[in-house]
Amino acid sequence: MIKSKSTKAGDVIIAVICFILMFICLVPLLNVLARSLSSSDYLVRNEVVLWPKGWNVDAYTTVLRDAKYVHSLWYTGLLTIGCTILSLFMTVICAYPLTYDNLKGGKFINGFILFTMYFSAGTIPHYLNIKNLGLLENVWVLIIPSVISVYNMIIMRSFFYSVPESLREAAEIDGAGPIRTLIRIYLPLSTSVLATLALFYAVGRWNGFSDALLYIKKREDLYPIQLLLYNILQNTTAVEIATQEGFSKPGVGETLKMATVMFATVPILLVYPWLQRYFVTGVTIGAVKG
Repeated sequence: MIKSKSTKAGDVIIAVICFILMFICLVPLLNVLARSLSSSDYLVRNEVVLWPKGWNVDAYTTVLRDAKYVHSLWYTGLLTIGCTILSLFMTVICAYPLTYDNLKGGKFINGFILFTMYFSAGTIPHYLNIKNLGLLENVWVLIIPSVISVYNMIIMRSFFYSVPESLREAAEIDGAGPIRTLIRIYLPLSTSVLATLALFYAVGRWNGFSDALLYIKKREDLYPIQLLLYNILQNTTAVEIATQEGFSKPGVGETLKMATVMFATVPILLVYPWLQRYFVTGVTIGAVKG
């Protein structure tokens, strides 16, 4: 198919816009990377923009040698993987029964779940509830309250609705029960939506720190990497950070902050290329009931 000149011009304009948007998104990350690899002398003079000056990897060495950072990275990674698997399991077992038209009380259950999406008791009642359940200073406080997202459940349910009813009927004729139908029919067809929801859950848990900030005060071994980074950034000056880390030169603490940001950002960014091919399909598929 031969494109007209106007079509080619439109493609060029779209490509230029996409390039500009991509550049805008990359600039902050490149700046952080450059600052993390630069000498403290250049940072003090604010001479680092997008390219490192006075190459220096001392900040990365400090992070890798500090047991606190290494433990937090591994702990957050394991926490993210565990939360993602558990959240996918809960999402599937919540969405699948709601696809049955003959489910007793199905409309009430569905409405009750949607109600929790629009209305919340608030932070203080939520905190008191967590306290009464004995979850304060406990790793489960980072898992149970956010184990399922109503929005993600709706995406999962919409996809299940799009699966032809004839496939379920054929499985039932062959003697398959609901669980076997789910495992043999629905889940193998749900690769794209499961990958997309896994990405949503993983990013949400990896980037989450507000729940740890509210519910974990004394046990630093339960701090996720984002809360550890938040505590570092809360220090008022680079001199204070440098003093706490045992440095005497100002600017070294700023380099350490940037290196910590990179350690907290890069792992989750590496997940995107593996799941990108499923992302658009997983979000859009099942949006309209087939």
